Amino acid sequence: MGHTTTTDSLQVKVRKKQSTKDLFLKRLKRDKWMYLLLLPGILYFLIFKYVPMWGVMLAFKNYQPFTGFMNSEWVGLDHFRDFFQNPDFGRLLRNTLLISLYNLVFFFPAPIIIALMLNEVRKEFYKRTIQTLIYVPHFISMVIVASLSYVFLTTEGGIVNSILEQVIGHKIDFLSSPDWFRPLIILQTMWKECGWGTIIFLAALAGVDTEQYEAAIVDGASRWRQMWHITLPSIRSTIIILLILKVGDVLENGFEQIYLMTNALNRDVADVFDTYVYMMGITQGAFSYSTAVGLFKSIVGVILVFTSNYLAKRFGQSGIY
Repeated sequence: MGHTTTTDSLQVKVRKKQSTKDLFLKRLKRDKWMYLLLLPGILYFLIFKYVPMWGVMLAFKNYQPFTGFMNSEWVGLDHFRDFFQNPDFGRLLRNTLLISLYNLVFFFPAPIIIALMLNEVRKEFYKRTIQTLIYVPHFISMVIVASLSYVFLTTEGGIVNSILEQVIGHKIDFLSSPDWFRPLIILQTMWKECGWGTIIFLAALAGVDTEQYEAAIVDGASRWRQMWHITLPSIRSTIIILLILKVGDVLENGFEQIYLMTNALNRDVADVFDTYVYMMGITQGAFSYSTAVGLFKSIVGVILVFTSNYLAKRFGQSGIY
């Protein structure tokens, strides 16, 4: 009796497996052109995202170009140990986290606020004009942004300092002062990317049911009440998902912007992990050590994404998976 039951269960499993296989082949044949369109994207991620991950092995080796990747000495966690014991580690971590914190506090809410304000504009012409004007900076190179910052803020004939000299009687060295470095980075980021960031939130706002607004108007709700009780809850899931992704990039400040705005006078507050990787890997040739630093950043980012996603679901919000 027991043998018969086991045989029947095995047969059921085999039939289910066969039916699943047949269903997959049927869908593959039916949607073959869709899968063919998907193929370039799959190949892109395989070639440029997954295959290069083999290079993280460099972080556990003492890579020497003349011995090659495979023949270089295996050193295990030595590079990570050296990095954590390095006196620069605390300074780099502090600078990176502070810039990321300022981005979360000031930059992240800015596109949401702008999208809510644009959503209240009823004249389509004005709305599209404002959208176009605030989108344009996104397409400007960071090199141009840094150059514009220098032209406006330099003490040698800069427009802003010329005005300040007339108003308060002295100039402010924005570009070299350590106290002004982080505010400048955040202001540049907000000016360049806020408009582009509103696209996602405006798309989310377009999906809000207009009948809810009509019902709120009948109930006598003001525009503020409508925004607080209808608009924001409707885009809450979008905000949570983008916040989770933003938290995952907490150790990613971007190399180009920081590098262009760094000088000898503000380096103590300007050095972050991204510029440190460049300095150690490219200028000093410590390839394995810089790979270890980059891998550390990636691992922390993955942990933060999973943690923030777990917390979002724990509080009843939708996560990224």
